[in-house]
Amino acid sequence: MNHEMLPCVERRPYELCCLHADGLRLGTSLLLVSQLRLLHRGLVSRTMAQLSDHFTVYVALHLIIPASLSATAVTPGGGSANVLSLLSPYDFLYYSGVRAYFGEEWAKAAEQLEKSIVTKESLFRVRRQCHNDCVAAGREALSKLDSAEGSLWDLWVLDWVQQRAECLRFCVGRSVTLAGQLPVSSDIEYEFSSRNPYNFLQVTYYKLEKLQKAASAAHTYFVANPSHLEMRNNIEKYRRMEGVTEEAFQDREIENEKHWVLYDAAVQHEASSDWVHAVEKWKACVNETLRQTEECRLQCEVASQRLPEDRGVDSVDGVFEKSAALSLSLLSCRQSCVTQVATRPGRISAQEDYLPTQLEHLHIAQFKAGDISGAVRTLRSLLLFYPSDKDSLDNLQLYYETLGGDTESQGTQPAQEIVRYISRSLQEKKLLYFGMENLDFSFTDPDLWTPEDVVPKSLMENWRAEKEKMHEKIKEGEQQEEVDDSGFFAGGAVPRVGVTIAMDELVLNGTNRVVLDGVMTEKECDRVLQLATAAASAGDGYRGRRSPHTPHETFEGLTVLRAVKLAQDGLVNQSDAKLLHELGERVRVLLHSYFRSPSGLFISFTHLVCRSAVAGDQEGRLDLSHPVHVDNCLLEPETKQCWREPPAFIHRDLSAILYLNDNFDGGELFFTNRDAKTVTAQVKPSCGRLVGFSSGPVNPHGVTAVTNGRRCSLALWFTKEKLYRDMEREEAEALWAADGQSVVKKDEEEAEGSATTTRNARSQATKERSRGRGRVTGGKDEL
Repeated sequence: MNHEMLPCVERRPYELCCLHADGLRLGTSLLLVSQLRLLHRGLVSRTMAQLSDHFTVYVALHLIIPASLSATAVTPGGGSANVLSLLSPYDFLYYSGVRAYFGEEWAKAAEQLEKSIVTKESLFRVRRQCHNDCVAAGREALSKLDSAEGSLWDLWVLDWVQQRAECLRFCVGRSVTLAGQLPVSSDIEYEFSSRNPYNFLQVTYYKLEKLQKAASAAHTYFVANPSHLEMRNNIEKYRRMEGVTEEAFQDREIENEKHWVLYDAAVQHEASSDWVHAVEKWKACVNETLRQTEECRLQCEVASQRLPEDRGVDSVDGVFEKSAALSLSLLSCRQSCVTQVATRPGRISAQEDYLPTQLEHLHIAQFKAGDISGAVRTLRSLLLFYPSDKDSLDNLQLYYETLGGDTESQGTQPAQEIVRYISRSLQEKKLLYFGMENLDFSFTDPDLWTPEDVVPKSLMENWRAEKEKMHEKIKEGEQQEEVDDSGFFAGGAVPRVGVTIAMDELVLNGTNRVVLDGVMTEKECDRVLQLATAAASAGDGYRGRRSPHTPHETFEGLTVLRAVKLAQDGLVNQSDAKLLHELGERVRVLLHSYFRSPSGLFISFTHLVCRSAVAGDQEGRLDLSHPVHVDNCLLEPETKQCWREPPAFIHRDLSAILYLNDNFDGGELFFTNRDAKTVTAQVKPSCGRLVGFSSGPVNPHGVTAVTNGRRCSLALWFTKEKLYRDMEREEAEALWAADGQSVVKKDEEEAEGSATTTRNARSQATKERSRGRGRVTGGKDEL
């Protein structure tokens, strides 16, 4: 081997890093060789001793050789597998599917597009398996670094690197074609990250009349593209098509998002004060987050790499400089996995401190579940991220006091997987900041918890400035809850005699909120209650679930269309069904006027729903009848963000509840801030009382537990988009028209034009405030 001799140095001048998850000791690699070369050339002024003290290296150098080869030519793996059975390039399959799509060859398009998705998943599995199979490759050469022969440590490192690289290349070559091993373009990466193959698939399957598959593809695409209006319309159409079941609307990419499923489940258990199950879900969420992070890091390591831009000094094309840059690129890729795992599908930004946030939730849940020792372990793990956090230190002291004389539990150490996670991350950050300072490498730190002592002094000023910008951005996000961009402006006329304003925005401590009394008479309330008793079906509107929000209550519902059909069959009074229909229009006219909507307002859905307390199942109850949620977006109380995407009903603009009775206990509507804890107002139900509010993130709301009796109300939602008007109402009107019956109906323009300027006296009520509740979230379909 022709090898340029480096200055004579002591044996093992650099400590080997032993932090790899599988226990493999990774060598100092060409990054250190590059550093030595730079030292030799006078480009780095640090002494050998300083480097030894401050930089233990964690880098998988077997990537250097295959990456360099992949930039030029790839040699056969030499496996015995038939070439026809090897995985083809998934980008080629995707382009073939797209060409077939535009050629209207629907069967071929579906086949090629599905193959591209499956092949990409298979390629990732092959890489993972080969990584595991090649862990021991070159270990003999690596062990010589501890022997007398270690004086040629750099050569033994290269020998180990080459053996590991050859193992990986041979292993991958047995399953993947040569072209399939090459890196795909950034355009293809974007296509798959944005789930565009499913965009083509939903049309393709529709053309093939495979509606169940078309709906599944549409839903999977829409999860990552919630603002795609056309796909949203398609999904609504699929829901109305015969032969399409609810099972079709599943995310086909959910396997890669399990940590988010667990996260949301854990938050829901917290909302119900079910601390035992919350602990279970938070633990699973932490483990799955770590697993997803490891999977992402593994793909960084095994995937073919392009040679980076020349980072040599004075434009010298040096192999060591390029090797160092490639090694740093690998480390940067691994660090970016933090952001990738913490970003929900379709989101632009990641949730900051995703893993520390989970640990914070977990230790609180463990404490409330009675597992104090577990809470100590988790809190000590959290303190590894933020060692001087006052709240965490206070909590730790509280846990110690609770344990009393249990010295063994007090001495509980942090979870070892978190210790390894922190140590490994800090080693990588040190090398990356060294590269920024000395090798002109560009790196964006994904973590807020990075300690200052990791950052070189020469970079400290810029690092602090960037960190300050990030904190300012977070603060701006917290202040967004005060802004309502719905286009509604409370304070308009109330165009109905006898209706009074009981509570306005000032009393309700919010934006675009109102409580109106006198919307219904006692007689009308009784008629609709009788209709609910005679016709409501258990679980109606909740896909057959009798207890969709809490096991302590049963739910019954009735829609306008179903009421009309029952009336035609003589099972309920026809005039009562018409009253149910007319109440929707009555509420629409009132709220359209009061909120001064500049555009038309259409009824989107009307639902008569009753909640009944389960007798003998109310003692010690701490949950809510309906958890805190926002009607047209998914509320994340931890980040105070509200994501306008499914399963939220993103077309809803205005919400309303028309109460029918008050002879029950509990069941009060309450509004909160975006933290889902700070209660800003409460409303007690009564016959004819109407609550109206904009459906967006300025109005998170929930319902307190119904602990006795039966609470009935008419829930209504309105939209500005005619496309999302309630088609069931029109079908009901058509049934009446077919029977020769007239229906009292005003279209939106007529109602807007007939609004009177009468203003009724406002009766101001005392502001009601109460302390916050447990953190809850959701995007449910009832109020």
